[in-house]
Amino acid sequence: MKALEVENVVKDFGHLRSLAGVSMKVDQGERRVILGPNGAGKTTLFHTIRGVHIVTEGTVRLFGQDVTRLPAHRRVKLGLGGTFQITNLFPELTVFETLFLGAQALERGCFAFFRPAGWSRKAVSRVRELIDEWDLAPVQDAFTKELSYGQQRQLEVILAMTGKPRLLLLDEPTAGLSPAETASMTRFLSGLSRDMTILLIEHDMDVAFEVADQVTVLYFGEVLAEGTCAEVQRDGRVRDIYLGQQV
Repeated sequence: MKALEVENVVKDFGHLRSLAGVSMKVDQGERRVILGPNGAGKTTLFHTIRGVHIVTEGTVRLFGQDVTRLPAHRRVKLGLGGTFQITNLFPELTVFETLFLGAQALERGCFAFFRPAGWSRKAVSRVRELIDEWDLAPVQDAFTKELSYGQQRQLEVILAMTGKPRLLLLDEPTAGLSPAETASMTRFLSGLSRDMTILLIEHDMDVAFEVADQVTVLYFGEVLAEGTCAEVQRDGRVRDIYLGQQV
């Protein structure tokens, strides 16, 4: 069973065709990086997988189940998690509170608002696990606005893992990071469990080729190339439109 199957996916926005028949299969435990220039359709593809956009044509399957018409929250229940391009943490919440919100969101009764903040022992236990696993104890009581940008981006990834997703979508996790923060994020991503499949949009080629098992290159809404890092680097079409002739 594949973690993800995208078959002939088309997405139109009025008269604009953003995706023009994209197909892709991702194995369980795989690290797949999506490359392509601006406007290639990378984020739109992510949104169709998430359920933010419903496809115009085609099929999306998660772990063998057709989710093409399922809303985003139903896909989360099936094991889908992820981050977005823009940091969207609550600046006035602490690290602990932020992770608790993510953990309790998947609990039954999560919309019963008139309860103590720590009402779910299961959610609190999950937060404790994540704090221990990722050495967050020194900053657990810090407000997220007090963290460095690199720390905030890492916290977003950890937040996405509160529900123990089987497939994690990361949209440009190193965007806006300094070289040192990028190196730290790369090590962080490389250390994530292979029990979890990762689909990653990335512009930094060093990060992409260090993390990826397989690479898919999009161009004007179509799959231009697909294969290992070495195979993609050797592809003349990819060099012409994205990597540059010197590669």
